[in-house]
Amino acid sequence: MDYNAFCNVLNKQIFNSSKRDLIVKIADNPERYIGLFRPTTPRAKIIQNLLQSNEIRFGDALEILFTKYFEQLGFVNLNRKIGDGKEYLDIDQIFKFGAFVYFIEQKVRDDHDSTKKRGQASNFEKKIAALLKQYRESELKCYTYFIDPGLMKNKKFYKDELEKIHLNYNVFTKLCYGKEFWDDIGHPEIWSELLQFLKRWRREIPDMPSVNFDDDASDTFYEIKDIDISVFNKIFKNDEICREILPILFPENKVLQLLHEYFIQKAEQGNIYITLSHKIKRTIERRDHQGCWLFSI
Repeated sequence: MDYNAFCNVLNKQIFNSSKRDLIVKIADNPERYIGLFRPTTPRAKIIQNLLQSNEIRFGDALEILFTKYFEQLGFVNLNRKIGDGKEYLDIDQIFKFGAFVYFIEQKVRDDHDSTKKRGQASNFEKKIAALLKQYRESELKCYTYFIDPGLMKNKKFYKDELEKIHLNYNVFTKLCYGKEFWDDIGHPEIWSELLQFLKRWRREIPDMPSVNFDDDASDTFYEIKDIDISVFNKIFKNDEICREILPILFPENKVLQLLHEYFIQKAEQGNIYITLSHKIKRTIERRDHQGCWLFSI
């Protein structure tokens, strides 16, 4: 895979809608950021939220990358939704190569607690049972695959569970970590390339996410401008959000000014846009030269 294409997948999946998602979370649950009974400041909580979101999205990005690698190798990706019309299950990876159908339950790392690991094993078995309604036992190769080989917290548990499934359903099951999976399908070079690209990519990303969304005001505006109008209404009618959160995210008012102008242009679509444009204007005007918010909307 081309390195730029590799980076595009990671950056798009991890970073491209992180600001939008954060705004929605703040609107829906402001107490998570500004509640009194928290050991973190609003700024710290925002950074924590962005970091956690990036971790989750990283797993999603790797899933997309692996699908692209399978396509590159000539494997035929199959429908990831399986079910009987009443209930559907989502498959992480499923593709056909030669006479076999490969099903992979793919996770970044094996660090689950006791409840989650049992849920993972149960879910794996449930998906195999559903797949057997479409494919013969001899066709299926079923893997539980943890990408990060540095964590093997529940290795014995998963090996035992996969052995039980193998005996009960007479299907191929295997637990793999890191390079083991790519060795098993005969393409260790993919793992080498993945490590090389990830090391290079990690050198290029910032240590910490920026919480100043005015730094790239235009990009931020285009990312968030079409959030549901009810979300913006929740934001700008909440005094605490306006006083404690907005100065962190929009310290120079650049994005707020763009939103104000945008809502004015949409005024003919409903009174709510007029109302919000006025609220944003008042928000900007009532902020003093030190960035303190002195008003109540």
